[in-house]
Amino acid sequence: MSQVGSSWRTLEHVPDTPFGFALPGGQPPDPNDPQQMQQFLAGLQQLMAAAQSGGSTGPVNWDLARQVATSALNSEGDPAVTAAERAEIGEALRLADLWLEPTTALPSGVITTAAWNRNEWIYNTMDVWRKLADPVAARMVAAMGDLVPPEARAQLGPMSTMITALGGALFGGQFGQALAKLATEVLSAGDIGLPLGPAGTAALLPANIRGYREGLELDPDEVRLFVALREAAHQRLFGHVPWLRGHVLTAVEAYARGIRVDREAIEEAMRRIDPSDPETMREIQLEGIFAQEDTEQQRAALNRLETALALVEGWVVHVVEAAAQGRLPNVVKLSEAFRRRRAAGGPAESTFAALVGLELRPRRLREAAALWTALTEHRGVSGRDALWGHPDLLPSEEDFADPDAFAQSQLDLGELEGFDGFDDFNESKGNDEGKDDNEGGESGGTGGAQTS
Repeated sequence: MSQVGSSWRTLEHVPDTPFGFALPGGQPPDPNDPQQMQQFLAGLQQLMAAAQSGGSTGPVNWDLARQVATSALNSEGDPAVTAAERAEIGEALRLADLWLEPTTALPSGVITTAAWNRNEWIYNTMDVWRKLADPVAARMVAAMGDLVPPEARAQLGPMSTMITALGGALFGGQFGQALAKLATEVLSAGDIGLPLGPAGTAALLPANIRGYREGLELDPDEVRLFVALREAAHQRLFGHVPWLRGHVLTAVEAYARGIRVDREAIEEAMRRIDPSDPETMREIQLEGIFAQEDTEQQRAALNRLETALALVEGWVVHVVEAAAQGRLPNVVKLSEAFRRRRAAGGPAESTFAALVGLELRPRRLREAAALWTALTEHRGVSGRDALWGHPDLLPSEEDFADPDAFAQSQLDLGELEGFDGFDDFNESKGNDEGKDDNEGGESGGTGGAQTS
């Protein structure tokens, strides 16, 4: 206690209290007042206990994030999946996979089917969210460390580790809330255009599909089949294009490396934390902490990400509409509803964008879908899907302006000839480019689905 008190006495003349912590009421503790210091340190001990719960390491305490998300979902309600719903979803995914066969050269990517409740979605997608969020959170934790005056850092000694633990808990609580909101909105594992779930697992969330269908006032079977078509299409794409997963995640990481945070916004957020009440870590909002101006490198990374997301979504829209044509009476209405949903996003996506600093949704959806339509008309299904063989073959953002010109251009696709399918191409080319992402490319080649 004396050593800690001595450390605090050396900070008496530092203008800003380290980390912005204060006693309830907003006043910093007086280092010369034993009662105030005892109260402060007791609250700090509680805060650290919460920060280090689960022994999580890294910029985000994901154990805490899962706890916060689970608690939020349990309080709001997480309907259990019935046996009948599991059977309906398994059947819908198998049928959707069959409908896709003539619309794409990519083989089935579905190894198993699943019906998840909201907590299961969080559990099964947490690993990918970690890859998306950790680079950004690491930048923000470093900014929190910079708040400590240089002359005070040496005096804090072991207490300096509090920065990392506190930051991990702070962002764990925030991401937990964001994921809980997302879990009430997503309809499937691939709903936001990223391979979030386990490789080869096509999963739908029946409770969320039910809520979404009520807003459309359409037949439940038709809505379920349309969502199943989208999920099966995502599984084919990410299951047989091994470089795609890494391409998207690398663009997010490249953007995060250039993130700068607003020091004043961080200080303001930290001042709201009450050491005697760990719940305050979950209540503060981190919106507005990112600097508004992107660097040139960030703009390039963001352009790659947005273009990739638009191409993925545009391809899915195109093949799903082709597969559903003549089978689903309301395919036009369903397609338009999904376009609006993906283009506008929802409250949960806005929350996540505020935390990560970027929006994980595509832009220019109509142009991207039109481009894939033109490619099908001019090159056929196989020629269109051959472009997924390498990122350099894909259209750029500039090509969105004139789909027909790009579709008729003479690209050198000779290196793709002679392959019987995408599995052969992936085996020959994907090993070097997608070593870290093979979990997204080993799920295909089954030609069908099995019900879990």
